[in-house]
Amino acid sequence: MKQLDLIVRIGVSCAVVATSVISLGAFAQQEAPRASPIATVSAEVGGAQVSITYGRPFMKGRQVAGGLIPYDSVWRTGANEATTLKTDAMLMFGSLHVGAGEVTLWTQAAESGAWKLILNKETGQWGTAYNAENDLGRVEMTLEKLETPVEQFTIAIEPGTGNAGRIVMTWDTVKMIVPFSVM
Repeated sequence: MKQLDLIVRIGVSCAVVATSVISLGAFAQQEAPRASPIATVSAEVGGAQVSITYGRPFMKGRQVAGGLIPYDSVWRTGANEATTLKTDAMLMFGSLHVGAGEVTLWTQAAESGAWKLILNKETGQWGTAYNAENDLGRVEMTLEKLETPVEQFTIAIEPGTGNAGRIVMTWDTVKMIVPFSVM
């Protein structure tokens, strides 16, 4: 009887240790909060569902235009994974047709001259893995200077009248506007 009692106690102890190890492993695998949280914005524009998923970096006292958003090179339009626009209808950005589905958004800032939004057909990549061969095209953005700085990068989709809408991105004292229409 004493032997059976000892075997049961050892078995229970092993089960407790195994459960603790598994719990610690699961705890260790949990992701730490991201420095740039992920957000998704959505809107119905002209009967179409349009959404954008992106990382929201903070300014944290750093220079944005010409710094975090470098001049004359391509920026991921956010943080972390590439920023993704998803739509269930064809959109027009200027004269650029963008079919239903997903595309990634990139930004090309300029110290002087127009800033451009780049629409790219490659999706699922990390935000620094830009491949120009997959560009659908580039459209000019309208820039406005903000009086009050915006600490955290923000994207909004603003429905207009009829089939019109616009993507509005703000960060620091820069407001970037890209109009589009639903086809």
